This record gives sequence, structure tokens and C-alpha cells, in this order.
Amino acid sequence: MAKDYYQTLGVAKNVDQTTLKKSYRKLAQTYHPDRNPGDKQAEERFKEITEAYAVLSDKEKRQQYDRFGESGFHQRYSQEDIFRNADLGDLFGNFGGGGAEDLFSQLFGGQRGRGQRQPAKGQDYSMEIGIPLRLAIEGGERHVEYRNEGQVEQIKVRIPAGIEEGAKLRVSGKGGPAPAGGRGGDLYLQIHIENDPVFQREENNLLVDIRLSYSQLCLGTSTEIPTLQGEKRIKVPAGMQPGGKIRLRGFGVPASAGRPAGDLYAVINVEIPDQIDEQQRKLIEELAKAGL
Repeated sequence: MAKDYYQTLGVAKNVDQTTLKKSYRKLAQTYHPDRNPGDKQAEERFKEITEAYAVLSDKEKRQQYDRFGESGFHQRYSQEDIFRNADLGDLFGNFGGGGAEDLFSQLFGGQRGRGQRQPAKGQDYSMEIGIPLRLAIEGGERHVEYRNEGQVEQIKVRIPAGIEEGAKLRVSGKGGPAPAGGRGGDLYLQIHIENDPVFQREENNLLVDIRLSYSQLCLGTSTEIPTLQGEKRIKVPAGMQPGGKIRLRGFGVPASAGRPAGDLYAVINVEIPDQIDEQQRKLIEELAKAGL
């Protein structure tokens, strides 16, 4: 079942951080395991509200959740990622017991019991990778080469459709080795989207530059424009001004989880020839005399 973090905490989508924290604190006081010993339903509810708060209290995670929805968000974030750097210590610490780390281990750490510690995890690595715009839009696979402990490794990474500039992909276990038999670190790939010779992306929309002659703009015309699905003919009305846009609904970035398809805009500009012959010069001079 999909998780609505806002509904879980009983807050509106435009909730501010102060109200969010108050709502979580109130619910945590009600469902905290120390106040409900042996109550599995209360424990599950406490875990749900804690997960919701860990996401919504983090600016970057909240933006990703709002943009991609529950399904798309969990493709990008594991449970470990959700709680990474979550500032919950002051909230947990108010209830006594073993403190935030101990309680967190019991609830979210599997076999980690009171007083037990997992072996240290290996160091996380990060690197930037460039991908073509079309791969970012449509998704697919990419081979990535990186250096780990002096050895060059190649891995195949799945790029989710619609990924944006600066997004991070986590490759589990491809970071540094762990001491004492612990789990290896993770590799974080920060996405840089390379410029495309045809399309420019603005959020969920695509722009394509179309150059027409002065006479075509004055008289109107039809022309072929590129789209992700191939060439498409559009009509350009007479008197179209340079810089004007013609919208093709649904021809932008394809729809993905929780997000509709974007649009494609043909940006119309006039093409000025570098050179003209004598006949063309005379015709242009006649137009100039006529006020054009």
C-alpha cells in the first residue's frame, strides 16, 4: 500500500517545519514503544510516523517525495537512505530508555538488540557521471567505470526515466570495504545531464529551436520539427514573432511515477542569411521602401 507521509503525520502538504515537528512529537508520545510495551500495532505506527518525519523534515528528501510520489521516491531511497542524517536524537531522547541509538537499533536494525552493535560499515564513495539528455529523459542502463581501492571496476547502472540534474543514485556495496567483516560502503553517483544538440530541458518540458525565413514568418508556413517520437509537422501562423512558441502538448519528458508528461515547445526564430545575391538584395530593398 502506498504511503502518504503527510497523511501519516496528519499535516497539510504546505506544512512548515515547526508544525511538522510538533505533530510528530505529539504522535511519538502516543505511540512510543516505552509507553506501549508489547503492543505491536503501536510499534508499527511509531515506525510509520518516524519514517514519515525523517523524509518530510529533510528538504531534499521532501522535494524528491513531492515530485516523484511514494513509488518513485522509494526507487531512489532505501530505508537506510531515508534515516541517513535524520535529526531524531532530541525527539527520541525525551522518552527515557536506552536513548535514540538504542531505540533506533531495535526498531529499524533487524537483529540489533539493546547494547548490540553492527560491525562498522565501509566508507561511502561518491562521483559525478555525465549522461545524455535522452537517457535522462527515457531511462535505461549505463556502464560506469570507477576506481575502488586501487582497482578499476565497471558496473552497470540503471538510470530511472525522468531523472534530473544533480540527482543521486545509490549503488549498494560498491564503496569501500568494511573493517571487521561489516558491510561494504555504498557508491553514490551524482548525475550531470549533458547538453543536447537538439533539445533543451526546462523541468518537465522540452524546447527546440526552429529557424524560419522572414517571408515564412510574414506569410505563415508549415514545417517539420523534431520530437522524441520522431518528426512532426506543425503550422506556423502568419505574423509569428521571433521568440514565439508553439506548444505540442504531451511531447516533452514522458510521464513517470506521480508526474504527468511534459510539453514540447517549438521556439520560432528568424534565420538571417550570411550572404545574399544581387536579385535578393534588390527585392529586400523594395521591401524596405514598402515599409517592411
